[in-house]
Amino acid sequence: MENIGKGLEKTLRSKNLTNKLDALMAEVMSDNDVKSFIEAHREQLSDDDIVKSYAKLYEFVQEKKKFQLNDPNMIAPGYEPRLFMNFHFIDVTYVPTESLLKKQAQAEVRSRVKAMDMPKDIREARLDQFELTSERKEAFQEAFRFINEFEDDSKSFHQGLYLQGTFGVGKTYLLGAIANTLAEKGFQTTLVHFPTFAVEMKQSIQKDTVGEKLDAVKRAPILMLDDIGADSMSSWVRDDILGVILQYRMQEMLPTFFSSNFNMLQLENEHLRVTQRGEDEPLKAKRIMERVRYLSKEINMIGKNRRLYD
Repeated sequence: MENIGKGLEKTLRSKNLTNKLDALMAEVMSDNDVKSFIEAHREQLSDDDIVKSYAKLYEFVQEKKKFQLNDPNMIAPGYEPRLFMNFHFIDVTYVPTESLLKKQAQAEVRSRVKAMDMPKDIREARLDQFELTSERKEAFQEAFRFINEFEDDSKSFHQGLYLQGTFGVGKTYLLGAIANTLAEKGFQTTLVHFPTFAVEMKQSIQKDTVGEKLDAVKRAPILMLDDIGADSMSSWVRDDILGVILQYRMQEMLPTFFSSNFNMLQLENEHLRVTQRGEDEPLKAKRIMERVRYLSKEINMIGKNRRLYD
């Protein structure tokens, strides 16, 4: 590399470059990566070509320093600068690091799970962190069955799960874990806390956005309705919101999951049948439950209240 430096010195003098620029060039030319690159491509580069590439070489050296220091002010944070030949000139390209690629892949997976009003631990739930007990074994096995069968044939109809059990037995966590596993396999899921969604739908009446929000949920490729039956339900929410969602999903044969403190029979007779006004409407409740039973398989989850042991 000493010969390269001597050759460049003459070229620099012939171009009347300043002492300051000479000093900057000397710093650039002393960089090991720059020297190695020029040596490897010396047959393609004249001294004049190297001088004309100075700006890019300077950019490379400066950005490499920032990259090594993890400086957020670099041109392309997360990308490593590298030299390459661009015809007869030296240029700089930026290659994503393994760390950045991993973060991008994780972000893409997370984007496949749309969690509406769900806590952070549910958004990060994993099947390998699901505490497996004899009481929860059936739910765990059914979760894997659905995932495997859906992955094998996502175009056919697959019943979701209706997870029933008391507070804190892990129903919502299991839904989140299923959603995240499906996301890793490339499938999109919408996870909705239904009582909160019902309140938002009522508020949307004044904003005239009911149809837009309802469509987004009912058309979800995979839908999980969490905590069905947690709050009293008006006839409007039951018939015009929940009923519409379930009717559409039954017609389109879209996978649908539920979680509830009620079993299916209790949900029908103790929650859906009697409205907030005290009206007894058994036929409307039965119509809703026909769709729930078509869309999902009831699984009872038993166990301690894990919320008390966190």
